[in-house]
Amino acid sequence: MIAFAIAELQHAVAKYAHALDELDVPGLEAVLTEDTRWTFTMPGRGVPGPVAGRAAVLDFVREGHAARTGRVRHHLGNVAVTTTDAATAEVRACVVQTENNGESARTISTGVYTFGLRRSDGGWRIAELALALDNAL
Repeated sequence: MIAFAIAELQHAVAKYAHALDELDVPGLEAVLTEDTRWTFTMPGRGVPGPVAGRAAVLDFVREGHAARTGRVRHHLGNVAVTTTDAATAEVRACVVQTENNGESARTISTGVYTFGLRRSDGGWRIAELALALDNAL
């Protein structure tokens, strides 16, 4: 695997996190496949979802933003490309979610993302997203 492919994949995942945090719908649309599928695992809550299709995912994200009382950030670290070929790739990343209400900041959760990406004309897009949280929200 060549270095620029790794950088492209890491960049796609970073674009996702920034677009998610800013509720940048065009930015999210640009990094998600039309048939994207999101699943979540939370201790004590099993596997909520899945949320399937870009339109449903965008509605899910909008609902999440509307329910927030502060600014939430998804801090990605230890981003590693675990598998790839010419058309698909898997990227894993640790996540720390924080919330800042303007007076104080707190950690909401930690976990691990597994992204399944697919190459398209516009670059790498997220086809599968699995988030395994370490604690229930």
